[in-house]
Parts: sequence; C-alpha cells; structure tokens
Amino acid sequence: MNKNLLWLACAGLMAACANNLAPLEGEKLVAEGRMEEGLKALEKEMNDKPGNVQARAAYLRTKEGMLRKFLAQAESAMKAERFDEAVVAYQEMLRLHPENARAKAGLADVETAKANRTLLAEAEALIKKGEFDPARAKLRAILAKEPGNGAARALLKQAEELAGKASGTEAVKLDARFQRPVTLEFRDASLRNVFDALSRQSGLNFVFDKDVRTDARVTVYARDTAITDAMDMLLSTSQLYRKILNKNTVLVYPNIPAKQREYQDLVVKSFFLANADAKTTLNMVKSLAKTRDVFVDEKLNLLVVRDTPDAVRMIERLIAVQDRPEPEVMLEVEILEIKRSKLQEVGVQWPTTFSVLSQIKNTTPVFDQLGNQIGETVSYSDAPLTLELIKNVTSGTILVNPSPTVTLRKDEGDVNLLANPRIRVKNREKAKVHVGDKVPVITANTTSTGVVSESVAYLDVGLKLEVEPQVHLEGDVGIKVGLEVSSIVKEVKSATGTLTYQLGSRNAATTLRLRDGETQVLAGLIGDEDRSSASKVPGLGDIPILGRLFSTNRDDRNKSEIVLLITPRVVRNVERPELAQGEFFAGTEAAVSDQPQLLRPAAGAAPGGLRAPAQPAPVEPEPVAAIPNPGAPPAPGALPVPAPVPQP
Repeated sequence: MNKNLLWLACAGLMAACANNLAPLEGEKLVAEGRMEEGLKALEKEMNDKPGNVQARAAYLRTKEGMLRKFLAQAESAMKAERFDEAVVAYQEMLRLHPENARAKAGLADVETAKANRTLLAEAEALIKKGEFDPARAKLRAILAKEPGNGAARALLKQAEELAGKASGTEAVKLDARFQRPVTLEFRDASLRNVFDALSRQSGLNFVFDKDVRTDARVTVYARDTAITDAMDMLLSTSQLYRKILNKNTVLVYPNIPAKQREYQDLVVKSFFLANADAKTTLNMVKSLAKTRDVFVDEKLNLLVVRDTPDAVRMIERLIAVQDRPEPEVMLEVEILEIKRSKLQEVGVQWPTTFSVLSQIKNTTPVFDQLGNQIGETVSYSDAPLTLELIKNVTSGTILVNPSPTVTLRKDEGDVNLLANPRIRVKNREKAKVHVGDKVPVITANTTSTGVVSESVAYLDVGLKLEVEPQVHLEGDVGIKVGLEVSSIVKEVKSATGTLTYQLGSRNAATTLRLRDGETQVLAGLIGDEDRSSASKVPGLGDIPILGRLFSTNRDDRNKSEIVLLITPRVVRNVERPELAQGEFFAGTEAAVSDQPQLLRPAAGAAPGGLRAPAQPAPVEPEPVAAIPNPGAPPAPGALPVPAPVPQP
C-alpha cells in the first residue's frame, strides 16, 4: 500500500514538471506567426496565474520581440520617407508599451522630417529663383533640427557655392535692388552732400550717430559700381562703419572701439565637435579670430563662441577644416621566431675524487621491559683519519666520486613561434602587443623591527611589439616600430633563497614609410651560440683517438632568428579640404570679415552708361559731379547722381 502511494506521488510530481515544461498555448500561437493572439494568450495566462514564471518570461520575451519588429519597420520607413507607415509602426509600439521612449521620440522625428521635407522643397525653389539668402536660412533651420540630413547639407553647399558666400549666422540684409550700379564722382565734397545724393538717387535711408563729422571732405570716383560696394568703400575711407537696420536703412557711426561695443551686434554659436579636441580648437579660435569670449566644455567636447556675425562665419569655416575624423590604419603584423638546437654529449665520466672511510663501529645493547638484554644495535660514526687506519686501507674503505658513467646523448630541437596580430590604430597613437608570460619575482623586505614582508613584481617575458603609425596625404604610412624578444636564460637564487631570473633580450627599433598595402620584412635578429666543453682524465684524455675513452665531450649549438612582416592598410585617410574651404578671406588686421573690400561690377552696368566729363575736372575746392555724355544713353538701371550744391 505504501509503495503504491509512493509511486503515485512520483507520477504526479513528474506530470506537474512535464506540465510546467510543456509549451504554453500562447507560445504555440507565437511559433505559428500569430503574434497578436499569442501575446494576448500569454498575458491572460500571466494574469490568471501570477506565480507562473514561464508565462511571464514568455510574455516579456514576445513583447520585446514585437517591439523590435515594429521599431525596425519604423526605421526602414523613415529612411524611405514613408512617413505614414512609420507613424503606424510607432503607434503600434505605443499600444504595446505606452511609455516607450523610442516610439515617442520617433513620432516627434516624423513630424520634424515632414516639416523639413517641406522646408527643403521651399529652399530648392528659392535657389532656382536665385534667392540664396532665404534658401540658406531654411536649410540651416533643417540642419539645426536634423544635423544628419544629407540632402539639406548638399543643397546648402550648392547654395553657398552659387551665392559665393560663406556659411554662418545670417544678419539683416539690404534689399537686392541696392546691388544696381551707380556712378559717383565727387572731389573735395562734404560727407553730408555725398550721402544726401546717394540717398536721393538710391532710396537708401541713412541714420548718423551724433559723433559722425558730416562736414568732413571726401573725394570719390566710382563708376558702374554697386550701391552697397560704393557705400562700404566710402565708409571705410572715412573711418566710419555701418549697421543695417532693415532692408533700406543704414546706421552710420565712427569706427572706434567704443562705438563698436555700442552698436555692433554679437551672436552666440555653439559648436559640437565630432573629432577635433575642444582645447586645440580653442587655441586656434583665439589665435586666428582674436575671439575673447569663448567657453569650452571638455565633457561634451563643446565650444561656445560669442562674437560678431563676420567673426562667427570665419570661425565656422575654420572649424569645418579642423573638425575632421582622424586617419586610421590597420596594421597586419606577422612575427616568426625560428629556433634550432643541437646537443651531443658522448664519453666516459671517470671519478675525479677518491676518499678513505674512517669510521668507528658503535654497538648499543637493547633491553626488554623486564630489563633483559634481547639484542644490540650497530651504528657508525666518523673518526679522525690516522696512520693506523691508512695501514688497514682495503678496497672496501675507498670511496670514489662521482661514480663512473658512460654518456651517450644527442638532442635536437626545432621550434617555430608565430604571432599574427591585426591592430587598428589611430594616427599618431601608440599600440602595443605582448605575446608571452608575466614572470613573478618575489622581493623580501625587512623592516627595522625585524618584520619581513614580501612583494611580488612581474616581468614581461616573450614578444613585445610597439607601433606608432602616421598616415600621410599621399596614402603612405610612416611607422615607428619597436620589437623586443626576451626569454628566461636561467634561474638565480640569492643567499636568502629569493628566486630571480636572468633574462636574454633582443631589441630592434626603426622608422619606415610604406605604401598602402605594401609589406616590409624586418629580419636579421639572429642569435647563434656554439659551445663545446670536455671533461678529461689528465694525461690519458689527451691521447689521440684513445683519449675519447678517458673523456666526456659536450657540443651544444643553438640558433634562433626573428622575422617581422608588417603591412599597413589605410582604413581612413586624411580628408583634404576643398579649395573653397581651405582658403578664404579673413578681413583686415583691424576687423574680421569673410568678404574682401572690393568694388565689384554691378549687375546691369553697361560700359559708357555714365561717363566722366570730356575735360579734366577743375581744381576748385567745390565738388564736381560727373555729367553723362549727351550722345550716349544711360545704362539700364544705372543711377546718375546730380551735382551737389556747392559748399561755402
């Protein structure tokens, strides 16, 4: 009866275990591809049986798999710009996990991508119309939200090339109509009259600072020159500067530090550096752009600059040239160490010392518990050697050392050691490889109180390789190579019993320059040892031929060679900047600017549109304006400037 109950209990336990290990209904549905139904079944099983670990694990595993599936679908749809599909996938993720941060961020990215696509289309249309400044503003707005947008970057580059301007923070611009040509010819005229004539003919509004000397005398001869260029040159030669207030209004003030601090706009720009070091970039910005207000966040590799828009534009271009990925090279190294050894030892080892036994026999009786002698023990002790003992020397009292030995030995060894590491190294960074062992060396230290302590140091034994590559623009790779091969020659014990090691070492260091994919073999680290030794019986061992019976000869030869093969393969080369990025205007010593001071030909200017008078201008102090040739019609769009009112 008890046995039957035991068997029933075991059967029930096994059935329970089998039920626990059997796949759940939800798992079966998932295996059939019915993910939604399977997940619901697993959730129901988990809620019905909170202690069912199998159901909970299966539910979480299935849910995680479905989230990964929807995430992959959403990312694929985003890359293909199928935004509606991406929204559906992200919403499915939120249905499974309402607090999923990836899904929430994905939906926000979809909205950003939609808005950016609209802005991109608008920017492209503006570029086709030739309106580059608003197009660049839209493209920068896209890149501010989506820095990795390749289409926006390409379009921005195109707009900058077409506009002939550098990228940077945009300020208020004068209207495009002020690029029309104008001809100014004034001699020794007051600044007030020149600006008055320019304002009446061009439509520009001028606001003067109270410290501007409008009665200063200027001389201007500018033909068929853009209004803005003529104005800038006039201001520059009069030591004045301007601030654009709106599309047709300019504030004029003295070009002195106090007024610049008062009127000149400053912008703050943050540069997140991907490759360059923030401290190095800081030194460059301070040295070239003369910027003083700079903040560096080394943790984020961030540079924050506060300066004028022209200076910020120049800093942008400087950082674009410097912030480039470092070159990398893959070094394929193969190190071969070939060792060959031969040992031959043949001969007879004869005794080298003879001694006479001088011992005394000692007898000790042995008694039982009752005091009766039941035997005796015999022992021998050394005694001084006397003439009496020498007289009684027999063959049994003579000792020889060592015992005669016949040696017939020949050993040969052939060892090949191969190390084939592949190392990826950044430009001008060191890489180390160690193939071998760390041998412990114990050092005993005794304090003044007599306490002995031991410390353990480790010696690197084996093969050590150190390389430092430098990638050149032409695809060559310069490599500093340091190779060391060491081995334990023998163990050395000190008087205190401390064990140390005698190491043998071979070193090589060189600098070489290889082409990408070129293999260089470094060989010649050869160690060749040839040792011969003989132990002979004096006299008899020197007899030709027969003396071999009275001697032992040992010939030991070891030869080793190390060969190093190194092949560089450039993974990423130095990115040479384009000419437009590596060379640009930087203003004057007094002011930073990305635009040169030039009088560029204005669009619509025609030769002969406004000509100088036929006769040379008079030398009188009053200003003289250019009078067009009556026989030649004015240039289309040109703005002739009438003669100003003479000054008293």
